[in-house]
Amino acid sequence: MTAFEFEAPVWKWSGGGATSWHFITLPFDVTDEIDELCSESKRGFGSVRVRATIGSTSFTTSVFPSNEQKSFILPVKATVRKAEGLADGTKCGVHLALLDLS
Repeated sequence: MTAFEFEAPVWKWSGGGATSWHFITLPFDVTDEIDELCSESKRGFGSVRVRATIGSTSFTTSVFPSNEQKSFILPVKATVRKAEGLADGTKCGVHLALLDLS
């Protein structure tokens, strides 16, 4: 299984209403490698299924390409943030494994 390790900060995106989302931007070199490896297996919106681990919390989700960030972004749910004590701006270690590679 292809996997990556990196550190990056959590950041908050607010969509104009009461809803907000938290993400981690993948490093450019990781994004480039995912693009190469998954060129034929991307899903809706160019997403790629992954298994992410932050601290002792593992979860399955998808990374999505962001035109604004010029990279893939990893959504981080509230349950993960709470379990790992993450807030906007917190830098954390991420282990990211690609799923569904053909």
